[in-house]
Amino acid sequence: MNYKFSPSLMCMSLIDLKKQIEMLSQRADFLHVDIMDGHYVKNFALSPYFIEQIRKFVNIPIDAHLMVENPSDFIKMTAEAGANYISIHAEEINKEAFRVIEYIKECGCNVGIVLNPATLLEVTKHYVHLIDKLTIMTVDAGFAGQKFIPEILEKIKQAKQWKDKHGYKYLIEVDGSCNEKTFKVLATAGAEVFVLGSSGLFNLDSELQIAWEKMMDIFNKKVIKAGKRYHER
Repeated sequence: MNYKFSPSLMCMSLIDLKKQIEMLSQRADFLHVDIMDGHYVKNFALSPYFIEQIRKFVNIPIDAHLMVENPSDFIKMTAEAGANYISIHAEEINKEAFRVIEYIKECGCNVGIVLNPATLLEVTKHYVHLIDKLTIMTVDAGFAGQKFIPEILEKIKQAKQWKDKHGYKYLIEVDGSCNEKTFKVLATAGAEVFVLGSSGLFNLDSELQIAWEKMMDIFNKKVIKAGKRYHER
């Protein structure tokens, strides 16, 4: 299994922004940018303008996670800012899912669909074959550092079963509390992409490069079989 890692930039230190972005760009597979409007979730995070500012330092895909009401209003500006993936919540688009998916593609981006913990996978069944990434939240959306919800493991397993049975191409991503305590159960359930936040990466060391090395060592010990180390970028 070629596992992938997507650091959540809302959890990083903005003091050394350029240095940290360049370091992560050399090691991670994606950069995860949370965009919040204060309405869909009661919090504010990053923005399309932030993506525009970091794009020049980044040589890997940027995934914009839109935690916003009326996500169609944000798609064009997020794509023009430099996002490669635009990930939107199924709860916000199901009344116009096919139009929104097509619009994201017209803007030149890959399509991601995000499911909150209480949202069933079945709500995506008529369009899941059209998407590039399926993100399953393992905490309630909006805030870092929340407690892992173990009931979500069954949804991850179901997403893996759908993918294998029907030959779907979407990546299975998990967002929320991906860390030493959960890496193994998430990987076993079928997770392929891990969004890394405070507990999984940024709080492991004050020096981000050392924190990354610690994270990889933990992941290898928890998930990868002895003698088959994960191949870092």
